[in-house]
Amino acid sequence: MAAANAPITMKEALTLPSIGINAQFITFTNVTMESEKYICVRETAPQNSVVIIDMSMPSQPLRRPITADSALMNPNSRILALKASLPGTTQDHLQIFNIELKAKIKSYQMPEQVVFWKWITPKLLGLVTQASVYHWSIEGESEPVKMFDRTANLANNQIINYRCDPSEKWLVLIGIAPGSPDRPQLVKGNMQLFSVDQQRSQALEAHAASFASFKVQGNENPSILISFATKSSNAGQVTSKLHVIELGAQPGKAAFTKKQADLFFPPDFNDDFPVAMQISHKYSLIYVITKLGLLFVYDLETATAVYRNRISPDPIFLTSEASSAGGFYAINRRGQVLLATVNESTIVPFVSGQLNNLELAVNLAKRGNLPGAENLVVQRFQELFAQTKYKEAAELAADSPQGILRTPDTVAKFQSVPVQAGQTPPLLQYFGTLLTKGKLNAFESLELSRLVVNQNKKNLLENWLAEDKLECSEELGDLVKTVDNDLALKIYIKARATPKVVAAFAERREFDKILIYSKQVGYTPDYLFLLQTILRSDPQGAVNFALMMSQMEGGCPVDYNTITDLFLQRNLIREATAFLLDVLKPNLPEHAFLQTKVLEINLVTFPNVADAILANGMFSHYDRPRIAQLCEKAGLYVRALQHYAELPDIKRVIVNTHAIEPQSLVEFFGTLSKEWALECMKDLLLVNLRGNLQIIVQVAKEYSEQLGVDACIKLFEQFKSYEGLYFFLGSYLSSSEDPDIHFKYIEAAAKTGQIKEVERVTRESNFYDAEKTKNFLMEAKLPDARPLINVCDRFGFVPDLTHYLYTNNMLRYIEGYVQKVNPGNAPLVVGQLLDDECPEDFIKGLILSVRSLLPVEPLVDECEKRNRLRLLTQFLEHLVSEGSQDVHVHNALGKIIIDSNNNPEHFLTTNPYYDSRVVGKYCEKRDPTLAVVAYRRGQCDDELINVTNKNSLFKLQARYVVERMDGDLWDKVLNPENEYRRQLIDQVVSTALPESKSPEQVSAAVKAFMTADLPHELIELLEKIVLQNSAFSGNFNLQNLLILTAIKADPSRVMDYVNRLDNFDGPAVGEVAVEAQLYEEAFAIFKKFNLNVQAVNVLLDNIQNIARAVEFAFRVEEDAVWSQVGKAQLRDGLVSDAIESFIRADDATQFLEVIHAAEDGDVYHDLVRYLLMVRQKTKEPKVDSELIYSYAKIDRLGDIEEFILMPNVANLHNVGDRLYDEALYEAAKIIYAFISNWAKLAVTLVKLKQFQGAVDAARKANSSKTWKEVCFACVDAEEFRLAQICGLNIIVQVDDLEEVSEYYQNRGCFNELISLMESGLGLERAHMGIFTELGVLYARYRHEKLMEHIKLFSTRLNIPKLIRACDEQQHWKELVYLYIQYDEFDNAASTVMNHSPDAWDHMQFKDIAVKVANVELYYKAVHFYLQEHPDLINDMLNVLALRVDHTRVVDIMRKAGYLHLVKPYMVAVQSNDISAVNEALNEIYVEEEDYDRLRESIDLHDNFDQIGLAQKIEKHELLEMRRVAAYIYKKAGRWKQSIALSKKDNLYKDAMETASQSGDRELAEDLLVYFIEQGKKECFASCLFVCYDLIRADVALELAWMNNMIDFAFPYLLQFIREYTGKVDELIKDKIEAAKEMKAKESEEKDVIKQQNMYAQLLPLALPAPPGMGGAGMSGYGQPPPQGMGGMGMPPMPPFGMPPMGGY
Repeated sequence: MAAANAPITMKEALTLPSIGINAQFITFTNVTMESEKYICVRETAPQNSVVIIDMSMPSQPLRRPITADSALMNPNSRILALKASLPGTTQDHLQIFNIELKAKIKSYQMPEQVVFWKWITPKLLGLVTQASVYHWSIEGESEPVKMFDRTANLANNQIINYRCDPSEKWLVLIGIAPGSPDRPQLVKGNMQLFSVDQQRSQALEAHAASFASFKVQGNENPSILISFATKSSNAGQVTSKLHVIELGAQPGKAAFTKKQADLFFPPDFNDDFPVAMQISHKYSLIYVITKLGLLFVYDLETATAVYRNRISPDPIFLTSEASSAGGFYAINRRGQVLLATVNESTIVPFVSGQLNNLELAVNLAKRGNLPGAENLVVQRFQELFAQTKYKEAAELAADSPQGILRTPDTVAKFQSVPVQAGQTPPLLQYFGTLLTKGKLNAFESLELSRLVVNQNKKNLLENWLAEDKLECSEELGDLVKTVDNDLALKIYIKARATPKVVAAFAERREFDKILIYSKQVGYTPDYLFLLQTILRSDPQGAVNFALMMSQMEGGCPVDYNTITDLFLQRNLIREATAFLLDVLKPNLPEHAFLQTKVLEINLVTFPNVADAILANGMFSHYDRPRIAQLCEKAGLYVRALQHYAELPDIKRVIVNTHAIEPQSLVEFFGTLSKEWALECMKDLLLVNLRGNLQIIVQVAKEYSEQLGVDACIKLFEQFKSYEGLYFFLGSYLSSSEDPDIHFKYIEAAAKTGQIKEVERVTRESNFYDAEKTKNFLMEAKLPDARPLINVCDRFGFVPDLTHYLYTNNMLRYIEGYVQKVNPGNAPLVVGQLLDDECPEDFIKGLILSVRSLLPVEPLVDECEKRNRLRLLTQFLEHLVSEGSQDVHVHNALGKIIIDSNNNPEHFLTTNPYYDSRVVGKYCEKRDPTLAVVAYRRGQCDDELINVTNKNSLFKLQARYVVERMDGDLWDKVLNPENEYRRQLIDQVVSTALPESKSPEQVSAAVKAFMTADLPHELIELLEKIVLQNSAFSGNFNLQNLLILTAIKADPSRVMDYVNRLDNFDGPAVGEVAVEAQLYEEAFAIFKKFNLNVQAVNVLLDNIQNIARAVEFAFRVEEDAVWSQVGKAQLRDGLVSDAIESFIRADDATQFLEVIHAAEDGDVYHDLVRYLLMVRQKTKEPKVDSELIYSYAKIDRLGDIEEFILMPNVANLHNVGDRLYDEALYEAAKIIYAFISNWAKLAVTLVKLKQFQGAVDAARKANSSKTWKEVCFACVDAEEFRLAQICGLNIIVQVDDLEEVSEYYQNRGCFNELISLMESGLGLERAHMGIFTELGVLYARYRHEKLMEHIKLFSTRLNIPKLIRACDEQQHWKELVYLYIQYDEFDNAASTVMNHSPDAWDHMQFKDIAVKVANVELYYKAVHFYLQEHPDLINDMLNVLALRVDHTRVVDIMRKAGYLHLVKPYMVAVQSNDISAVNEALNEIYVEEEDYDRLRESIDLHDNFDQIGLAQKIEKHELLEMRRVAAYIYKKAGRWKQSIALSKKDNLYKDAMETASQSGDRELAEDLLVYFIEQGKKECFASCLFVCYDLIRADVALELAWMNNMIDFAFPYLLQFIREYTGKVDELIKDKIEAAKEMKAKESEEKDVIKQQNMYAQLLPLALPAPPGMGGAGMSGYGQPPPQGMGGMGMPPMPPFGMPPMGGY
């Protein structure tokens, strides 16, 4: 059967290898397809990744680096589910990701391993474990929910599918298992069906199953069906069945009858079995797909076989429903994604014709709305109608495919049936059936509505419309309008009867809805008429309507000016204004006229409205001068000012300040330029200085920055308006820092009598010129001196102020200033008063009046400078008597007492409040001893030292320093730079310290001497204290200090001190002596205190005399001493002596150092003795390990075997490795054999050349590294048999293969390596690397076997690697083959062309060329064939015809000069009508003078330069060529050129046809004239007929008559008369028929009124006649209107709208 007529269409939607999917990943475990939207592929090489293929754009796969065991794409959305096993457990980690949002939705760690999973709904995942089935929702935070346990029949089955029905009440799990023993090759299928409601399972045999919903006749609820297919073997008999059963039958409802059918497998497919089942819900078909690619199609309702065919030569392992197409997708092993769909045009004819199943064909057509059963359905309908089975006929018509029976004929047929009494009319049965089935079409809706309207059952119409059962039309709306306008409007809207909808809205006065509706449907009503209509009755509504029009997309349909004029014509100024204000909001330049217009009409009628409009500032494009004049006339002076642009106009208006609001005037000034504003301000001041001053001040304040402060000041100064200046500067003062401004303000305030303001500004301002202001105030001599006081007080002019006030006898202000304003400046006032020789009584009184508020220190300074300090005696004593503790008070009082010599020592020692430095400084020149007293009291160290040095008071200084016990003070006086240090030291040693009884003072002094690095002086001091029987002779610290100082300063005294002193710290002093390299003294100290270890350390470490140390050790016989001696001997390399000392000391702690030293000295015999001692004291792995090693070094192998059999803690692994590293292989062999370290043993045996034993050990070790080491050793020893045994165990590891290969090759063992690899091919664990490496070796060393190897194992090769090898070795033919296998067609093509002598094969290259992706290779191939195989270029081009740019190919051939060579190719592709191809072929035809082919080419293909070709051949020597040129001119519409060319060649027929086709009357008549001029009478007659439609009759007759050719024109004349006679006859006939139709229509209307309605039984018994119908009112019906009316107010018109015709 031809594929075009097959009921099922198969097409290849995609091939997975074409988008980069490697064939090794096209398996059931790697590929998933959960729906028709996505395919998901899991790759594990070259890296772990997941490829997501969107079937809507399959050429753009999404590849993400993801490691997972399985990946599923959600059926509907871009959600990815991933499953990965947790290493070392049987648990699986599940994750769900949203790819678009790049976010994880949820995850879960499954405690059991998931063996199969699947999206059973877009929101639900089914998880199948070894024991149970779970459901996991992607919504919320829920965990997987267990649904049921697996039944026993699914044990040890591979699960291949899991599904649920649409209601999620039924679940089915399907698995497969090995076949029965009698037929093992036939896979067994098992199914578990589970009911969620009943919580019960049923085990069945089935390979594939699927759920479906099906509506059984007589049951309004759909039934749930399950269909499953099985193939089983029983006693050698194979049974294949398809079952369809209902699940959960509904009680009391019609049930689905169980169906089953056989599956017929061809003989070649006996072991084939179903692997998938899909059900098309669109067509109710069952698709059963088998593993080997068979497709069975069955009808769901009857289980009838529809179709069977093989759809894939390769095994199919995955299918998915294609719900949108009613088919399914299938993926086979080759990676083809096949789409199977129903062939809608052939399936019904196939079932009815090929299967001869008419009933099934009709049912398929009805269910799927398919073509092909029209005749069957019509025939069946007629049979039912003839049998009066009207109900069945109605149902058949309602369900007829593609509505073939839903026609007016069917309705008429039901109408024609007479109604039987007591029965439902057949027409109503028909309509009732249609309503239950769905929606009626337009004609059916109209007929049913007519019945209902006649019965006045409007509510039925409303219900049907609400349920969308009727198809709305304009005719239906007209019908319903007679009973309900609202319902009719709804119908008009649904029917998109736009004029009717607009008319209905207009009748309802819902004009706003007109605009909305018109915009929605794109209708344009007469807006102007609508606006005029609204305006007559509702002006405001008209405004709203106009505004709505203005907001329409595309602009207002009526001009704004026209709308405005409509309002103004009716004097609706407010409405016009409202409209214009709204539409002019955008403020566009093109609306300037309307802006002016709206302002004019309101300035004349409603000035306040115009003012408000202008205030809003919404317009800016109107005529400003015109509006300014109108504003001035209307008294809107502010608006006039705003619009005038000339200074004289502004000056004229601005003086009307009485009518202008001041604030508005001020704001207006802000719009003027600086010059104009100043001019206007001058005018206002000139007109009315007093009245306008406040405005000018306000303007100056507001716009001081724009006008300039200086300009404003000059303006006020010009008019000498200090008041204005005062008010202006007062506002500007707070923001200005200009000293001149502040001064002018003070000056203006002073001159206007604003004394308080002067006082405030002088007090608060920081910016005026103080000197200038002071001078001005002094000159002004204001009665109030407070402003001057403020200035002088703030800026330090207090003496000037005092002098001014004193000289002006303003003593009251002096007292007030000192007492109230600033008492702190009283000293300055007192000083100035003293300078002005003011009486002392006034000054004393002034001082006493302030008292405690007076700052004493500056007052004393002022008086002291003037030598008037005694003036303050009374004041100071008064303060002291009040209990003042102020230091300055007591300082001053002390100075007075010292000057008066009134017992100063008493004051200096008893007064606690004075400042010692100040008073001491005051005493220095008067009495130094008093200064010392003062400084001592205040501990003023520096001052005391200075004064004592200066006056040689060193005894006082020494006593003070000793008593102070201050380290810093000691550092200062003992500083070498101090020239008085020696005098001080003498006084300290001779006087100060001997007098002292305080240990602390002695300690501080000693410490100071030490810090000052004065050891000799310190020794002198200490000997006097310690050795001369003083109170401190036995002091422990002083003895230590004396010895330490001697160690540092005078070592010769140390031994004497050690012998004479006993109370010192021996260990510490001994250590110090060691540090000072006084080793003998240190040894004596340690011996004196019995510190033997320290003593021997001195001998060993410092004196470095081991012999004395050994002698000392023998004397004291202490273990610790012997240990120290042993360590020293060890350091000096006396290993044997050191070992002897350690044994004497019984010291095992130094075994690590002893071991290291013994190894360095090679004294293993002594080491063995030492280690045996150590083992008795400690169990250390190091000790036992070293003992074994020592035995090995002295070749005591027997002792090693005996030792390792004894209990020990030796690290045998490390020992063995150490022995191996040091080439002690026999000892290492013993160790490795004992600990079963086969890997190391093998390597050791290799070193001992025991290769067979090494291989046996390597076999036990079974380690890749060991195998490699043994293998490589065998290769080096040329033991190739043993090497091959090892190599076979290595090359199964991918990572080690290349290393083995390189080792063999580096040593030139090529044949042995190839033999090894060939042996490896047969291994069970042989992998791709072995096959690939063998291919590489063949490429390098045995080229003759390479191609055979590639062809045999192409699927098991790493093709990229082998490609590189072939490329390196230049095996081009094999390289091309590999590129083809790897789908690298671009590289294959390039290789063939670059190395054609070896690689080119025409048939192979054609197959490659059609698959390349780089289009440039097509053209490279063209060049290649042109150069090397020109005889085959057409064959090649025909293959590439669908892929190349033909224009480019032609250009290539044209440039090469071989255009004729590809003529067959160009002929083949000329059907594409490409300009370059057409022109090239036409060029060839012209050259070959093949005018027939040229004309054919021109007729069929017009995409070329026609005029150019015509011009090229119009002068050709061949007549037919010139004729073709004329033909081209004719096709191009160049009629004159074509006719001229035809006339030139006497081709009159062509000329006449060209003139006729041109439609140009002038050309035709010119041709007639030409024929007359040439005397061609026959041509004249022929032209009249050919150009009959163009030539005017009067022209033809005139030419014929004038040239005596009437006879030749007579046939034309006869034809012309006959034509026009026929036209007149037709007009008369039409007139007569129209009259007859009018009469028939009148008669019919009368009959309709009189006769009874054929549907009278549907109507009430009596219905009132419509008004105006029947009775006397009918007498005038059908009569023409009265004369003069003409109907509709128009003058009478003759029939047909034509002028009256006379007799013919």
